[in-house]
Formats: sequence, C-alpha cells, structure tokens
Amino acid sequence: MNEQELQDFLNRKADEYNHPDFIENDPIRIPHRFSLKQDVEISGFLTATVSWGNRRSIIRSATNMVSFMDNSPYDFVMNFSDYDLRLIKNKMLHRTFSSEDFLYFLHSLKSIYREYESLEDLFLLKDDETNFYHALERFRKNFLISDEHHRAKKHISSTYKNSSAKRLMMFLRWMVRKDNRKVDFGIWKNIDQKFLSVPLDVHTGNISRKLNLVSRKQNDWKTVEEMDVALRRFDNQDPAKYDFALFGLGVSGDF
Repeated sequence: MNEQELQDFLNRKADEYNHPDFIENDPIRIPHRFSLKQDVEISGFLTATVSWGNRRSIIRSATNMVSFMDNSPYDFVMNFSDYDLRLIKNKMLHRTFSSEDFLYFLHSLKSIYREYESLEDLFLLKDDETNFYHALERFRKNFLISDEHHRAKKHISSTYKNSSAKRLMMFLRWMVRKDNRKVDFGIWKNIDQKFLSVPLDVHTGNISRKLNLVSRKQNDWKTVEEMDVALRRFDNQDPAKYDFALFGLGVSGDF
C-alpha cells in the first residue's frame, strides 16, 4: 500500500471498530456505568491500571474493585475509613495488582481529590509540549508523593524510563477524546485530543510494524513518538482514533 491507500485503510478500520458495540467487550464498559465526572475518572483510572492480559479478566477485576467501592467510586474515595478497607486486605485483585496496591491507590486518589476537582488537572500540558512525555511523569510524581518507594509505583509507568505508558495513554484517550460515536468520553475539556498518542501494546505494536508505521522493535516511548509522526500525517487533529484500527486489527485477526 502507498501512503494514501494506507491512510484510507486505517480510516475505514477506525470507523468500523469505533462503534458503541465495541464497549460491551472492552474494559471501557466499566466507566460507562457512571455519569458523574469523578466516578468516570476513578473507575476509568483503576480499570486502565489493571488493563493487561485477557479482557474478560480485566473487566471482572475492575468490576470487583468498583463493587468494593459500593458502586460509588468518588463518594467512597472521599469518605472511606480504615474500617471500610478491612475486607480487601491480603487479596490479589488482578495478577500482580494486590490489595496493598489498591489501598495505596485509594489513599492517593483521596489526597488528590482533596486538592483538585478533577484528575485532569494533573495531566495538563505546558505551552511548549506536544505530547504527554513530561505530563505523565508529573502525574506519576504527584500520585506517588506519599511514598515513592511503595510497591504500587510499578503500576504507574515512567516515560522518563522510556516506558510506552500504555495504560495511562489508554486512560487519557478515554477521558480526552471526543467524537459522535460515544465510545470515548471526552469529559476533559482543557486538553486537546491532537496531543494524544495511540496506546502502544503488543497488538498495536505488531500491526504497526506490519504496516510499516514504525521500524523500532521495542514497545517503548521512542516507538510511541515514531508512531505519532506517522499517524499525525493522516490526522493531526485526532491521531488516537487509529487506536481502534490498530487494536481492532490485532485482536480480531482481520489482518
């Protein structure tokens, strides 16, 4: 395929997979249960955090966390006591994401929401920034401020260590990106979706290499930036829409 054919192909596939039917079998179905902005943020953030492995397993684990929060994430985060947390201790919630990690996340979220109305405030870009490389590290520093050496830090990726930060980038796509398909939420109004990147994982990485969008073999931040260059040539106002195309092609076996 030449570049125009590739752009047309990816646009068709993005249009095909970016559909409300996508929600039912994807982890994004968890935050779609809520309407309050903070409920969407918290449930989305926790769901994205455990989004590795089988999608059914991810949905089950995220559902369990939301149920533990009485299906009212924001109210629970702001008002939980040590007594409320007793039932969750010493349990493995999702693979290596333990109850100890979950409790750390709850305390960090409580601290953040006492200071900020929305998690969006911790991801804002500065004037000279064109992607989330620095913003993600600022968020990580804020989130881990209570104990930067806690084991939970491994669940918040560091772009400064060249991580692709796939789960955080997926969370950002959910919160920032907005179109008429209503799969993504678009509830963060102070971040332009043109700065989003496709969350880079095994599926999107492998398909991107087959399509010659990237040449690097590693799924790391440098590859995220290489993919940005390619995809922003096709749509510099909404490059993250191609996540639907690349991920869909990867998991469906259509390619």
